[in-house]
Amino acid sequence: MNTKLLRSLQVFVAVTDSGSMSVAARELHMTVSAISQQLRKLEHDIGLSLFNRNTRSLSLTEAGRIYYETSKQMLQTAELAQQKIESLQDDPTGKINIIAPEGFGGGLLSEPLKKLCEEFPKITISLTVTDEPKDIIASSADLVLCFAPVSDTNFSSLVLATWKRILCVSADHPLANETLTSPEALNAHTYIAHRHIEEYVMKHESEGEYELDTQRIDVNSMQTLIKLTQDSVGYAVLPEPEVRHLLKSGEMKQLFTDWELPDYTVYAVTPKRELMPAKIGAAITCLQDLFAQI
Repeated sequence: MNTKLLRSLQVFVAVTDSGSMSVAARELHMTVSAISQQLRKLEHDIGLSLFNRNTRSLSLTEAGRIYYETSKQMLQTAELAQQKIESLQDDPTGKINIIAPEGFGGGLLSEPLKKLCEEFPKITISLTVTDEPKDIIASSADLVLCFAPVSDTNFSSLVLATWKRILCVSADHPLANETLTSPEALNAHTYIAHRHIEEYVMKHESEGEYELDTQRIDVNSMQTLIKLTQDSVGYAVLPEPEVRHLLKSGEMKQLFTDWELPDYTVYAVTPKRELMPAKIGAAITCLQDLFAQI
């Protein structure tokens, strides 16, 4: 199928699903003007308007509704054909759209992506890092790294790794130099928490449980949470692999090392397909191999 037509159909379906050219532009990594041009050309080629437009919203015309269903079928057929072609190739090839938690941008993905690029020169990667909840279906991602399996039967969830969370503070923070005998000592200091992560309960073999105090500051970014902790703003529960280098250098200190916090599991979520494209299998293998070493 004509690749230009496929791209136009992708744009049309993305705009229809989101109801917004600006949202579709972000998802497709295009400008709003490029989205608008694609839609105008598509309508010109068809000879009919696909959208009812006003200053606030877009809605499909009757022709648009018919064309939308046909477009989705054409895209699905083209995707399946591409998957079958890729499965016949000896070397994984093609573009992989990956979405990962923002904290992974601090280095956890460096080795897997490096290995993927070195071993499979025909693979290209588009990586989006975000801590904001994202609709996996609307994202058009080939591979999503997240901290919970997806219950939707249209997706497959595979465990990649299970890592520890730890309570941390900057080496310059007053807590770093205190003799701490009880978690209640934390109440006099600022607790910083991630907005999209549940509250934490610390557990001790003999002391029982302690629920961390309500946060004074909440953020929507793991990198920001780590940076605020590093800058002595307060203490926080952090993913151990993402701050290991700061603990090793002495910039951060782990508090209450004899207390445990809930571990977290990283999942690879992919759309369920008749055939797993070789490029996705290669990416998952790289992630599993290198995450196992962390």
